Amino acid sequence: MKSGIVAVAGRPNVGKSTLVNALCGGKVAIVSDKPQTTRRRIFGVANGEGWQLALADLPGFQRPRDPLTEHMQRTVDASFEDVDGVLLVLDARERIGAGDRFIAKRVFELGVPVVIALNKIDRLKPGHIAQQLLNAARLGDFHAVHPVSARTGDGVDELREELVELLPEGPAYFPPDQRTDLTPDIQVAELVREKALALTRDEVPHAITVEVEELGEKVVRAILYVETDSQKQILVGSGGKMVKEIGTRARPEIEQLLGHKVFLELQVKVKPRWRRDESLLERLGI
Repeated sequence: MKSGIVAVAGRPNVGKSTLVNALCGGKVAIVSDKPQTTRRRIFGVANGEGWQLALADLPGFQRPRDPLTEHMQRTVDASFEDVDGVLLVLDARERIGAGDRFIAKRVFELGVPVVIALNKIDRLKPGHIAQQLLNAARLGDFHAVHPVSARTGDGVDELREELVELLPEGPAYFPPDQRTDLTPDIQVAELVREKALALTRDEVPHAITVEVEELGEKVVRAILYVETDSQKQILVGSGGKMVKEIGTRARPEIEQLLGHKVFLELQVKVKPRWRRDESLLERLGI
């Protein structure tokens, strides 16, 4: 069969995770409009007749500022080793700038085919899309460029076919029924964090991480860590309203993931400077 790994690269918040989910036909990675949502490499797996495409959804390129972002950038760097191609994702609604050119230079130096996805084309005029395609084409010696909307699905099937064509002959990397390499406890933690990100603003999102303490048949317990008491107050909310709403939104997807009903218990704790805590980052698998 044809099988291989394609790394998904791009600036933070260009829609990489949403596109990976669309290419895999279901939820693999959490999505948010907050930068730095993706903190670890996540394999999304798409299977078809005679092929398996493993997409490595990566954190966005960034300048490391603390141990957390250092870990994230090392993940990006290491993930470019031994890939069969790169999917470079750009935001069609934004000007292609220095950050995009920096990432493009890096991926074009790898010596593997680079497919460019111009994402978020929905609600854009054809003339604007055409100009952005021309701008994207100037980034380097690309294999193909595809205008897509991960949100609506426009162009996603054609992009998937293009990526499959890049794959060499080889064995399957994952079982045919597996959509991601994340363990269930990490998937649960990420789902809780996704809902917390959706409900919070300002300085809180970057300061949130989630660790699952218990993943049982009937009970799931998870801790949401923040760095300050004020962040905890925001996340707990008046009378516990915020953390309760996080649980209400997360539980249906967790039950769908696990295949059975659960009681979801969430607790918010302050862990000052956790983003600099190497032992916690290791425990979280970041």
